[in-house]
Amino acid sequence: VELVESGGGLVQPGDSLRLSCEDSGLTFSAYNLAWYREAPGEERTLVASISMSHNTAYTESVKGRFTISRDNRKSTMYLQMDHLTSADTGMYYCHAQRGSREFWGQGTQVTVSS
Repeated sequence: VELVESGGGLVQPGDSLRLSCEDSGLTFSAYNLAWYREAPGEERTLVASISMSHNTAYTESVKGRFTISRDNRKSTMYLQMDHLTSADTGMYYCHAQRGSREFWGQGTQVTVSS
């Protein structure tokens, strides 16, 4: 099983990024998925989640700016991030969970700076 994130980068405040998380080895549609962020010096925290039935949830600070989605046919999850601010800076990790089984990607760095 391998979750591979991509799409991170260095952007300016107000810019947009689209992160992707592509899976190999999972029955992708059978897993709940999520994006986590680990900012420098802080713990890893949940940013957004999408269930097997496509129900979504967001942490308060990204509501209205971020959109999580999944394409099970492509075994890929996305995070569209708009109106980025410096507070969004961090390493973004893809997470897949089903029952007691969980998997993490290696992360993709997002840096928002002027």
